[in-house]
Amino acid sequence: MATSLVIPGLNGSGPDHWQSWLETLIPDSVRVNQDDWGTPNLVIWAERVQEEAERARERVLMIAHSFGCLAAVEVASRRPDLVAALMLVAPADPERFEIGARTSADPLLAPTVVVASTNDAWMSYSGAAHWAAAWDAELINLGAAGHINVASGFGAWPRGYEIFDSLRERTAREKRIAGGASLHRQARHHLAI
Repeated sequence: MATSLVIPGLNGSGPDHWQSWLETLIPDSVRVNQDDWGTPNLVIWAERVQEEAERARERVLMIAHSFGCLAAVEVASRRPDLVAALMLVAPADPERFEIGARTSADPLLAPTVVVASTNDAWMSYSGAAHWAAAWDAELINLGAAGHINVASGFGAWPRGYEIFDSLRERTAREKRIAGGASLHRQARHHLAI
């Protein structure tokens, strides 16, 4: 089973946050901690995410929130070999942090889901739709769900677990298919010899 990296946004995710709740349900999860949760520095945050991804035994499934989504995308863009899949919940608008030009607008090579809200103060829904399209991600609209955090009522979040579990299953299925195709190619190669 792949390691799941939980990547909080600004100020971390406290004990009542859905990410903290989700961690209790995922035995292989690892929280990415930042030295300074109050300073959103994309370079430093992405370095920490990459360090944790490199420690894992195999490619990781990233579960990110807010500014943590931008750090996750940065790592997935420059080191796709480390990333099995991404669940990006309420990504923050890169323009709010003056890093829009730095944020990758290229398709991500791993299966990606963007979960967005129609009334998120940190990213408009049209902005989330724009980035989801750029990253070639599935877009899930939760409706008027705020920033999908504790303040907007997202502590225990069964729908979030369903989204995660579906992405994990899809990733495992694609890995099995890829492994089967590889074995098929090897068998054909041996028959040809």
